[in-house]
Amino acid sequence: MSTFVVVGGDAAGMSAASKAKRDDPDLDVVVFERGQWVSYGACGLPYYIKGEIQSLDDLVSVTPEQFREQRDIDLRTGHDVIDIDPTTRTVTARADGNEIVQEYDHLLVATGATAVTPQIDGIDRPGVYTLGSMSDGKELREYVSRARSDGDLQQPDRGPACQFLETCNGPVGIVGGGYIGVEMAEALAANEFEVHLFQRGDRVLKQFSEATSETVLAHLEEQDVAVYLDTEVKELAGNKAVEAVVTTDERVPVEMVLVGTGVRPRTTLAEAAGIELGETGAIATDQYRETNLPDVYAAGDCAEAEHVVTGEPVYTPLALTANRHGRAIGQTITGDPTEGGGIAGTAAVKAFHVEAARTGLLDYEAREAGFDPITETIDAKSRAGYYPEGGTVRVTLTADRPSGRVLGGSLVSEYGEGAVHRSHALVGAVTERITVDELSDYDLAYAPPFNTTWDPVLTAAKVLEGKR
Repeated sequence: MSTFVVVGGDAAGMSAASKAKRDDPDLDVVVFERGQWVSYGACGLPYYIKGEIQSLDDLVSVTPEQFREQRDIDLRTGHDVIDIDPTTRTVTARADGNEIVQEYDHLLVATGATAVTPQIDGIDRPGVYTLGSMSDGKELREYVSRARSDGDLQQPDRGPACQFLETCNGPVGIVGGGYIGVEMAEALAANEFEVHLFQRGDRVLKQFSEATSETVLAHLEEQDVAVYLDTEVKELAGNKAVEAVVTTDERVPVEMVLVGTGVRPRTTLAEAAGIELGETGAIATDQYRETNLPDVYAAGDCAEAEHVVTGEPVYTPLALTANRHGRAIGQTITGDPTEGGGIAGTAAVKAFHVEAARTGLLDYEAREAGFDPITETIDAKSRAGYYPEGGTVRVTLTADRPSGRVLGGSLVSEYGEGAVHRSHALVGAVTERITVDELSDYDLAYAPPFNTTWDPVLTAAKVLEGKR
């Protein structure tokens, strides 16, 4: 019997395991996961912390018991893989002080990513958190719960982050103005914390267009989030627990700090086994996600993927990419070679009452990739002018000046006014390599409650084509 071994039990790993077992029921599928949680939606953690999602279990797509009993997958939680030996085609895992050696015919490395820990004095003080795992989410939810007096959340005992404090509902700091920072600003402000957000760069959400970043920044400030741009955090100061964020210019008192400065691929295990990394620092693979070692694959937040615009490897850790590539590997090892597709860098974020989305290459990215980009930003109504509701959608569209090819876009609107769903049209345009002139002829849906006759994306395409 052939054996498929998976290291890592989240999106890529469990998608691959499930698909492989479904396509070949006789295949022996073994999954090693160092933690106790598998197949969970980490993207939902800010909303769990906020209180909109009541239980961590709600973020779990399939439980360990369901994988074992219903899908016949040998899932071993609490098993930390410490070695991969491609010569003997074995992996060694440690659990409860014992070591287990498991042979493999095919192996998937899906070790994910780990939170970046910036070089800041005091970052290891009690009261400083990251949000890279379900356990992190649980600890932050408990912190928020201690400050709630309305009884909506459970009130656990005071933990180590608060044992030196009089209360747990004072000012809090967030280091990093990316996805996690913005989403957690909403989650904490909704629980009546005074939020201070520190961003090293000159704008929040630097992955989006400047117009989108400006809109989100203005909205954060409307919601009384204090945003510090171009600000270097030097120290998370305090006696026992964290008490202040110290920057180059000032000292801001806080009682908790969330560090959300991004993630990096977890590749130590792979490197030790001789698996090659790409220029991005993530694991390099071919179009079928196979590494330089035969029958050893990599996918998810530890691996590179090909960008649909440039054709070059990029590191863009996203949930859908992990699921797609994991599923493709499951098909490949059972006899149906499947690529799983490239990525466009499509992403979305919610900031209080604003939503934003992006895809493809924006102006500065296109320039770095060797294109001659032209970019325009337009504001357009989200619904028919005579309809009694609606708002404005701001669209930033980027194309290659000589060819007119759509390279990417960034959209922002009030929550529910369609910035995110409208981005799907741009994903298609970017992936299919069409021009802005062709995009302006897209037959997008229209009805007064949902749109204007000329969708904002179509308007942006017409304006950009006229400026070429």
